[in-house]
Amino acid sequence: MTTHIGDPASQPLKQRVFAFALMCLGFFMATLDIQIVASSLRDIGGGLSASQDELSWVQTAYLIAEILVIPMSGWLSKVFSTRWLFVASAVGFTVTSMLCGIAWDINSMIIFRGLQGALGAAMIPTVFTTAFVLFPGKQRIVASTTIGALASLAPAVGPVIGGWITDQWSWHWLFYLNLIPGVFVAAMVPKYVNIDAPNLKLLRSGDYLGIVLMSGSLGCLEYVLEEGPRKNWFGDNLIITCTWISAICGFLFLVHAFTAKETIVDIRALFVRNFGIGSLLSFITGIGIFVSVFLTPLFLAQVRGFNSLQIGIALLSVGGFQLVGLVVYAFATRYISLRILMTFGLVLFGIGCYLYVPLTHDWGWQQLLLPQALRGIGQQFCIAPIVTMALGSLPPSRLKSASGLFNLMRNLGGAIGIAVSATMLNDRLNFHYLRLNESVTAGQPEVVGALSEQVQHWAMTAGNAVDATQSGLASLQHLIFREALTLTFSDTFYVLSLCFVVAVVSVFFSNPFSNSAPPPDAH
Repeated sequence: MTTHIGDPASQPLKQRVFAFALMCLGFFMATLDIQIVASSLRDIGGGLSASQDELSWVQTAYLIAEILVIPMSGWLSKVFSTRWLFVASAVGFTVTSMLCGIAWDINSMIIFRGLQGALGAAMIPTVFTTAFVLFPGKQRIVASTTIGALASLAPAVGPVIGGWITDQWSWHWLFYLNLIPGVFVAAMVPKYVNIDAPNLKLLRSGDYLGIVLMSGSLGCLEYVLEEGPRKNWFGDNLIITCTWISAICGFLFLVHAFTAKETIVDIRALFVRNFGIGSLLSFITGIGIFVSVFLTPLFLAQVRGFNSLQIGIALLSVGGFQLVGLVVYAFATRYISLRILMTFGLVLFGIGCYLYVPLTHDWGWQQLLLPQALRGIGQQFCIAPIVTMALGSLPPSRLKSASGLFNLMRNLGGAIGIAVSATMLNDRLNFHYLRLNESVTAGQPEVVGALSEQVQHWAMTAGNAVDATQSGLASLQHLIFREALTLTFSDTFYVLSLCFVVAVVSVFFSNPFSNSAPPPDAH
């Protein structure tokens, strides 16, 4: 167990707040870097002469590395202390950000992105545990609200910032943006963050078997989820191999985790009711946040033909309403139970996703305003109480190991949700296209009228009747494809909204909780 240095909660409030703010800055950088790059992959691919398959690894390498390190961060913080682990993570993230910016080809970019994800990952879960150590009682409401706001705000504003930076300067500045805050965090954290001491003796008794099994399972699972939609899932031999490796390593890891005395991740914490339900809710909100950020820009790009900057502007309202939700939530916590606020947020989040279902091909920022408003406010109301419910149900001795598991659930939710959504987009697109194509027959008045308009338009442009007819037919097929694509996005948002029905129902199985109550001594 890591030795604590005095009582961190007894330090002056200003010092604790500044220490927490430093770590939140690093946390926001690491979380933002996923989505800020996602919106500009096309530009990165053009600059590095990369194919679409190669380009996908710019994100896949980062996500695989991050998802491997996050669960280990609790043990690493016990070994090296929270302070020095965070400093090393900030330094590594900053250096690899610079290397990503100067990458000379796609292979170097993939390597540097993998290192960036691995080295920066520890900044994410350590913020959660530090908040519960630094702030007692009701002060944790403010801390968990801040973390929740940053966790949901980063995916929302990432496409906006990424699109604007790429449009104004170049994709290189997506990575150079991390240099100044990264250096600042790495320089200031050693002075202000001092909540525990390192215990290098733990290196001798480390759960290295658990690390190998967990890495094999999660690494292969993340690869399957990222590459499966592009490679027709089990039609690819490498996907099948990785699935078997993930399943076998996962099974052996679970057996090991429930039988060994000291494990890399505290799996048993899932049997603490509020932590288990909180982890489930973290998984579902991860689906909601990452899938909505994945689907909305894709719709605007493929159906509306928006560029990166236009997409960013259209999504800007989510961040704005999150800030509004933050203010209202902070006020509401004084009078209303966190459990009620969490339920309200989940309902609002689900309704916001459901309001995307009437989607049409001409939707822009005006039509997206209400769904995004409900989604933004809902995120703010549900994520902070979920953090409080899950981590507040555990004693301090279990927080570090459990925090990695809690954060892993959110990332896994996002990875699985995006993989399922990408598969749905492919399968449902084929379904809708065939159904619409069957209903468009030559004898229908609507089809004759639409085709005549297209032929007349192209006759004036091409000046040739044969070319005009062929162009008219091609335009009609394009219209069918566009409508099929729109219906496909509608179906996917509908399934996404159903996830929140599960989330709301699960809340009723949780125990009442309050952030002002001290965590239990043991479970």
